[in-house]
Amino acid sequence: MSLPLRVAVVGAGPAGIYAADILTKQDPDVTVDIFDRLPTPYGLIRYGVAPDHPRIKQIIVALHRVMESDRISFIGNVHVGVDLKVDELREFYDAIIFATGAERDRPMALPGIDLDRSYGAADFVAFYDSHPDREKTWNLTGAHSVAVLGVGNVGLDVARILARTGDELLFTDIPEHVHAALRNSAVTDVHMFARRGPAQAKFTPVELRELDHSPNLQVLVQPEGMEFDAGSQEALSKSKSLRMVVDVLSEWAIRDADPNFNRRIHIHFLENPLEIIGEDGKVVGLRTEHQELTGDGNVRGTGEFTTWNVQAVYRAVGYRSEAIEDLPFDTNNFVLPNKGGRVLDLDGGQLPGIYATGWVKRGPVGLIGHTKSDAAETVANLLADREALTPAPVRDRRAVHTLLASKSIPVTDFEGWDRLDAHERSLGEPVERERIKLHARDEMTRVAGTR
Repeated sequence: MSLPLRVAVVGAGPAGIYAADILTKQDPDVTVDIFDRLPTPYGLIRYGVAPDHPRIKQIIVALHRVMESDRISFIGNVHVGVDLKVDELREFYDAIIFATGAERDRPMALPGIDLDRSYGAADFVAFYDSHPDREKTWNLTGAHSVAVLGVGNVGLDVARILARTGDELLFTDIPEHVHAALRNSAVTDVHMFARRGPAQAKFTPVELRELDHSPNLQVLVQPEGMEFDAGSQEALSKSKSLRMVVDVLSEWAIRDADPNFNRRIHIHFLENPLEIIGEDGKVVGLRTEHQELTGDGNVRGTGEFTTWNVQAVYRAVGYRSEAIEDLPFDTNNFVLPNKGGRVLDLDGGQLPGIYATGWVKRGPVGLIGHTKSDAAETVANLLADREALTPAPVRDRRAVHTLLASKSIPVTDFEGWDRLDAHERSLGEPVERERIKLHARDEMTRVAGTR
């Protein structure tokens, strides 16, 4: 096609913004509109990173520079697939890239999963990150001992937030309702459970060390699970990062419990959760089976069982993407079916002009930086398809706003984000905090202003 390329990106997190950045750098005439169902950009950075991780949130500085391009527009508070159908988008754009991420909990088949105080980690993350569409309250008063299933970076975040005091987080952007829930928490002990051994742990050294930075809690690793087989040794020989993780865990495994700490995180390796035990509809325990390594890094059950006295369970076993209306969806892997970012129909044929990047393309694996190479592949394939793309019939950049206005959808833009950003920072100034985050959608759109 000889006309200047018009592209819609659905999802304003790092994956979507990186795709827009690469597109505008590789094609001097392309214009990109980035849609998001939230009134704000930045996706996972704003609503998936723990509030006590300002280091990671600094990536917003680089993303902001991308969004300032006059060839990139932000169209917020629009739910594609609901407010605006995919076929409606096709009227205005030659190609559409879906970068909707993964923010729901992956299902876990475990007896007792539906008991009261059995939670998905994604729901708790959304609470403490003040996601406008998720829980606004969280009761931490009924459990002094809790279990976290899974030892990835999300599991570490959940365990750390559960174990820290509310006042410790007053340097972060949490609003009062999150602080109140953490301040009133009864939690004293957090038990993290991993089915495999320490050499198969999925967290990074930096994330692991941060677990031990609070003056109010002690991290203890149960020595019974610190086992290594030939497969473990091979993995360690190939990864400096993994060796650093194991060194830290080994140091914590020889610690003595210190009674001067009133909160503790216990890490248990080689314990496979079998059942969440309930009484009167509430969690009262967790049953696990001890595992042994099989020589190749995998495990098998030993027939040794333990019942742990916990009053809540948090499942941090992975995220999943959600289906998008009018598009095919792989319900086994929870992604848009695709080849190199080209979205496929259920028969394996390519859907013309439809692409995917980020976690909705490849699943929730890898760190934020990995989405750059992922976006590069998708954009390369989109540009390779350029001549075969059907030009959108409506090419005026303002036309999509006319349609949204006819639907009475209050749309936010990037200037509105800057207003909201400045407002949140002003809320933090009197108490010497960088910002205090707003959490109600109507208040966010009011402050941002809509068109």
